[in-house]
Amino acid sequence: MTDTRILSARIDTPPANTIPTEAFTLAASPAEAGQRVDRFLAGGIGTLSRSRVKALIEEGHVSRDGLPMTDPSEAVRAGATYVVAPPPAAPATPQAQDIPLTILFEDKYLIVLDKPAGLVVHPAPGNQDGTLVNALLAHAGDDLSGIGGEKRPGIVHRLDKDTSGVMVVAKTERAHQVLSATFASRENLERSYLALAWGVPTSPKGEIEAPIGRHPTDRKRMAVVARNGKDALTRYVTERAWGTGCALLRCRLATGRTHQIRVHLAHIGHPLVGDPVYLKRVPSGSRGLPMPARDALLAFPRQALHAESLGFPHPVTGENLRFSAPLPQDFVELLTLLDGNAT
Repeated sequence: MTDTRILSARIDTPPANTIPTEAFTLAASPAEAGQRVDRFLAGGIGTLSRSRVKALIEEGHVSRDGLPMTDPSEAVRAGATYVVAPPPAAPATPQAQDIPLTILFEDKYLIVLDKPAGLVVHPAPGNQDGTLVNALLAHAGDDLSGIGGEKRPGIVHRLDKDTSGVMVVAKTERAHQVLSATFASRENLERSYLALAWGVPTSPKGEIEAPIGRHPTDRKRMAVVARNGKDALTRYVTERAWGTGCALLRCRLATGRTHQIRVHLAHIGHPLVGDPVYLKRVPSGSRGLPMPARDALLAFPRQALHAESLGFPHPVTGENLRFSAPLPQDFVELLTLLDGNAT
């Protein structure tokens, strides 16, 4: 049992163009002597991850009895006083851009939003701006307390550029740490997607369990692989079907691999409508669809995948939260056309 005490926590006055930061002073008891100092400090503070504390030590922002420390693995000394003084969070490299967002929920710890199709989550080569991160910096920049020493939103999970639906983003380092752990462990996490797939699965509901890794010859794609893949499990239920041509599936993720639903459905012969990467051949069952419906499916400009709902415990209060987002207009119009042209 530990009796770590935070003796003080002050708010430093930051330089211009930065945000305030807390400095923590902790005293080590005899019971805590001998453990790694980065573990001790992270546990005592509670709002900084161990990796963040380790980086602060290596960067010279932690002292013991007034002397700077540089070794995160150093053993804690009984009776010593440790001061952790993170530097003010620097402005994020991405620039704030006023991009409209549909916010489903927001408090001082997190934001839940309905991401539109076509919006890239994070700046990357080819998409340096106009991303969700740019939009979030404009929407909540003043409320971001700094993650990893940078004033930025904490991306907990991603949706592909052309996938729409519910996402959660952290506003504080502690929220980011807890939410990331929740997504990694899958404990009390619920993620449900609606997917319009070519063909109709033989069984109206089932499980697709197949390891996913990088494609052996195309490193930009994922694939079901025999070696060096990560376990992946997708559960699906057929919500609606239009002859043998296509089906609307509700998919629930038991794991969270890159492109998991897209890869798994393509693997069983039912690739997503409009998928530019994993749709290589339209299943023969689609030939039974009336031409207007089949033409509309073939012309759909993105993968027909929507993150319908997301449930998780609040990272600070522990309250069970659940959010849902309606299908976007282009998806709704496609289903309406199918109802009017396919029986």
